[in-house]
Amino acid sequence: MKTKPNSPYYSHITSEIHESARIGEGSKIWNYSQIRENVVIGKNCILGKNVYIDFGVTIGDNVKIQNNCSIFHGTTIENGVFIGPHVVFTNDKYPRAINTDGSLKGDSDWKVGKITVKSGASVGAGSIILPDVTIGSNSMVGAGSVVTRDVDGGTLVYGNPARLQQSE
Repeated sequence: MKTKPNSPYYSHITSEIHESARIGEGSKIWNYSQIRENVVIGKNCILGKNVYIDFGVTIGDNVKIQNNCSIFHGTTIENGVFIGPHVVFTNDKYPRAINTDGSLKGDSDWKVGKITVKSGASVGAGSIILPDVTIGSNSMVGAGSVVTRDVDGGTLVYGNPARLQQSE
C-alpha cells in the first residue's frame, strides 16, 4: 500500500501521483494509474487499474472510472459520473506529429478542445469522446460509441457516430 500516513485517500503502490494533484477524501486509485500535475479529483472517487489522467483535468465527487481509461487535458467530469472501461477522452481534432514544414509540433502548434461530462452521466465501455463536446446530465452513451457532438441531458445515444435513440 502506497498511501501516505494520514492520507485521506487510498493509492496502490504502483500508482503515480504528481505532488500537485489534489485528491479528495475516500477516493481510491488502483494499480498502474497515473495522475499528472494540477489534477483535481473529488471525494469518494474510484479510478480503476491503468487509468491515465492528464494534467489539469478536473473530476468531481463520487465518480467511477473503470480500467484502462485515458482522460486528456481539457476534460472536466462533474459529480456522479460513470466512465466504463477503455474509454478515451481526446483533445485534438487535427492530431499531427509534425507541422507542414516537417518540424515537430509543440504545445503552441495546436488548440486544446474541451470536453465536459455533466453530473450523473454514464459513458459506456470502449467509447471515444472527441473534443468540443458536452455530455449532458443523466445522459447515457452506449458502449463502443464515437461521440462527435453534444449529447442532451437525459438522453441515450450510441453508434458511430453516436446518435439519439428514441425510447419505445
